[in-house]
Order: sequence, then structure tokens, then C-alpha cells
Amino acid sequence: MIAGYVLAGGGSTRFGQDKALAEIGGRTMLLRMHELLGRVAGNVTVIAAPEKYASLRVKCVADRWPGEGPLGGILTALEDAGARNEKSEWNLIISCDMPFLTQDWLRFLATRAAKSNAQVVFPHSASGPEPLCACWRTGAAAKLRSGFERGVRKVTEGIALLRSEVLDEQDWKRFDSAGRLFWNMNTAADYEEARRILEAERK
Repeated sequence: MIAGYVLAGGGSTRFGQDKALAEIGGRTMLLRMHELLGRVAGNVTVIAAPEKYASLRVKCVADRWPGEGPLGGILTALEDAGARNEKSEWNLIISCDMPFLTQDWLRFLATRAAKSNAQVVFPHSASGPEPLCACWRTGAAAKLRSGFERGVRKVTEGIALLRSEVLDEQDWKRFDSAGRLFWNMNTAADYEEARRILEAERK
């Protein structure tokens, strides 16, 4: 079994508003990502302050290192997974701002992780590593925590501490005919473009 986590604890400083609450097709990005992940993972948890999204009725776990970047959110997720009774060996962790992720791709990623001896399995696109759409082994938490306590904050530097498996273009290209699979919304302009594309596809 694989657990799912959505990272929603960022400050959205360039975006101008909380991007997790930005709506596309009448649904917030957070709920879109939560529902998508739920089709692949056994249970889904949001890494964010619980009171922030109480109205959305999703299970939240507070980031233990708020303001310290996504690596702290990933570590929070892995330590949460390790503390659960229904321990999952793997955790599919995604950012809340990737509107073009697909169920087929996430299922492929989870299947590859289940067969892997690595501690993290992540895609590498034309833009570089895509660590905010990756599978992390629950048992990697101790090594990540050690690095985090030494000052490691970049997710790619955290990955460098672990055994990793990289999925390159030959793995993900068939899921990405439009070249948008790992595209994320950093600005209000990105959001408007994503909304235009997705709403046009629904017509």
C-alpha cells in the first residue's frame, strides 16, 4: 500500500494569494490534487496547518518546520507515515500547484517505486529534477532528518543523501503528450493560463 501526501504549506509569495485555494473548474487546487492522489494512494493527508483548510474537510498534518521550504514538509510527511499503525512503505508526495498531473502517470510512478530498491523515485524532465512529484520510502526519514538538522534545505540536496532512482523522458513522455505534466503554478499568470487550458479541455 502507498500513502499520499499533498504539500500545501508554502507561502505562495509570488502567486499573490494562497494557490491551494485557487479554483479551476469550480474546485480548489487543493481538492483537485487531493482527489487525484486519492485515486492512486490508500489514504491522503495534506501537509499544512489544519485550521487553514478546515472548510475543505481534508485531513491535515501541520508542517513541523513551517517556513523552511518543501523539504520540511516532505520530512513531516515521512515521519507522520512512520508513526501510523497502518505503516505504508512508500509515500507519493506531490505539490498542490501541479494542475496537469494525471492519474495514469501517478499510478505508473507508484508502481515503479513498489519494485524499486531506492529510497526515493522521482522524474527528471527537460527543466531538471521534479522532486515535488515523487515517491519516498518511509524508512528514509531518519537520513533526511539528519541532513535537515545539519542545515540541508534544498529538496535536491536531501535526495542526494538517499539512494535514488530517476525516471527520465523515456519513462514519462507517454504520459505527457502536451509537454505540461510537471508544470506548476508559480504566478497569477501561470494560474490564468492553466485555468484557460483546463477549462477549454472540458468543453
